[in-house]
Amino acid sequence: MTACQNQKSPSGAYQPANQASRLPVCQTDHIQKVVLGGFPQKLHIRFTDPDAPILLVLHGGPGMSNRHSIMTQHGDLARDFVVVAWDQRGCAGSYKGVDPVTLTVDRLVEDAHELVEWLCEQFGAAKINILGGSWGSQLGTLLAYRYPEHIAAYVGCGQVVDGVQNEQLSWEFTVQEARKAADQRSLDTLERIGPPERGQYRGGLKGLLAQRRILSTYGGSTRKGEGFFNSYIKPVLLSKEYSVEDVWGYLRGSTLVLATMWPELVNYDFRREARRFVMPYFIFQGRADRNTPAALVEEYFAVIDAPVKELLWFEESAHSPLGDEPERFKRLLRENLLG
Repeated sequence: MTACQNQKSPSGAYQPANQASRLPVCQTDHIQKVVLGGFPQKLHIRFTDPDAPILLVLHGGPGMSNRHSIMTQHGDLARDFVVVAWDQRGCAGSYKGVDPVTLTVDRLVEDAHELVEWLCEQFGAAKINILGGSWGSQLGTLLAYRYPEHIAAYVGCGQVVDGVQNEQLSWEFTVQEARKAADQRSLDTLERIGPPERGQYRGGLKGLLAQRRILSTYGGSTRKGEGFFNSYIKPVLLSKEYSVEDVWGYLRGSTLVLATMWPELVNYDFRREARRFVMPYFIFQGRADRNTPAALVEEYFAVIDAPVKELLWFEESAHSPLGDEPERFKRLLRENLLG
């Protein structure tokens, strides 16, 4: 191993002095920036054994980092994996200086591909594992489909399938639940913003977020029914994972990235566009998920061609089984990826 010494690139991102050398043993838990697609982006890397399998976590949103939950509630994964949590372009620690023109699906897939290659170089690994949640499952599926050579296995949760049908089913669920509860305020909101047309709500981002808040209230996003703010925003504000600049980047970047990318990313159907994979393809899906509806996931799984594929249901979970059933999720993750 080399000494614990990094050099600073002109862009301000830190990179190892020898790009082909392995990361120093003493950096078993560290945050750094790496230049991807010409833009510095923040990573948190934690491990016990540098020779352990690498697990790259792709967060959702787009634009909503989960670095805080991965490195706190699920930090025990670092006992068995080299865990990498990445703030994607425009998000949290990777927000400052971002050009909105670069916020495209293809650019983020290329960023992810560069990161995979960088990780393989740093840890002397031939392949790494991908864990993608929600939008991260779209990014991860495209990454595994387009650039399979360094992907050992893919695991998706809150798996995206068909953006247009996804929003129609999700909107219908919220209407149904609001009617059951005689929740006229939510019904009025849903009538004002929808039904969605080609995955787009009236009012743009405001309409989308209004639907997601109602969805969270009725358990279609998290089984805890905590609501959107308590589920997604409050944990970030209370977390010690992010610097003040990162929190500012999270709050600003989440809306920028989502508003910019949504019209593009909603127009996909993986049942037609990404069906054949050369690596094991796993889906860990919450049965009560109405954010990325479970019915669509079952249809997609049926047409996937992979050397190994498995659809594992989490009966007590909605959109985030890692959050709703964490111990079972991590046990099955270890069983399937560690062999």
